[in-house]
Amino acid sequence: MTLRLHRDVDGPCLAPQGSVVAIGAFDGLHLGHQAILAEVRTRAEAKGLTPAVISFEPLPRAFFSKEPVPRLSGVREKAEGMTAAGIAELLSLRFDEALTQMSAEDFVRRVIVGRLAAREVWVGEDFRFGHRRGGDFALLRSMGDELGFTAHAVSPVMVEGERVSSSKVRTLLAESRFADAATLLGRPFIIEGHVEHGKQLGRTLGYPTANVHLPERVSPVRGIFAVRIGVGEGPCSWPGVASLGVRPTVNEVAEPLLEAHLFDFSGDLYGMRIAVEFVRKLRDEEKFGGLDALIAQMRQDEIAARQALGMNPILVDA
Repeated sequence: MTLRLHRDVDGPCLAPQGSVVAIGAFDGLHLGHQAILAEVRTRAEAKGLTPAVISFEPLPRAFFSKEPVPRLSGVREKAEGMTAAGIAELLSLRFDEALTQMSAEDFVRRVIVGRLAAREVWVGEDFRFGHRRGGDFALLRSMGDELGFTAHAVSPVMVEGERVSSSKVRTLLAESRFADAATLLGRPFIIEGHVEHGKQLGRTLGYPTANVHLPERVSPVRGIFAVRIGVGEGPCSWPGVASLGVRPTVNEVAEPLLEAHLFDFSGDLYGMRIAVEFVRKLRDEEKFGGLDALIAQMRQDEIAARQALGMNPILVDA
């Protein structure tokens, strides 16, 4: 099924035959999100309706926060996850001042009914929406009786007695507990992006890197990591070491940069899309007194990364 992406509050109805709709931020598409999407797809198929999602960009919590808010997935990754889940229509609304001023009742009439002709609406138990968070599940249910849709609250997914949530996943990643985060996500944590040209400093230091800029995404992880990298559409199977930070020793940058060095790789990656899977944190980013000290530490990072990935550290001359 091909996903169609839309951004506007107003416009033609996207599902004239009716839809089953899930609403939420869906950052990371963890196991709880996946359960809601699976229910939406199953119900839509059974009733001959369109499986649809209403989400928001930027994330509402990021819009209201004075500090940068880490997120688990970018817009493209979210859309790819929706496609894999069998969603046909993604209404990714621009979360801006105008949307925050819309009353909950208007949101139901203009968006849920007007844009998607909802027959069923699925949300989390604590879902709130509309101006000053004035709308809740009770309002959805009462307006559904009036406007012809049913409202359903999905119970949280529990793993080992703990609720699965995006905030919990962010905490685990910030603590470098990648295996635990993967359990809640249902897959390893990955950052994807296109390789861009840099100043090729890594090449002169003996460690050429594939650089991915993250201009609109605050990562929950920072530091130096053992990683596995996927190139193009390939799996994350190529071993390597990566840094995610602001390069404090040389050419400090204003926004975080992901730099991945692929072990024993030769080839041109510029313009290609790579996926970086974080396996183990090696250390925090730090500023060194000069290039010699930096190069010596990079060699130690390679040894540590090879060991973490089950490779032969003897390949590196320490």
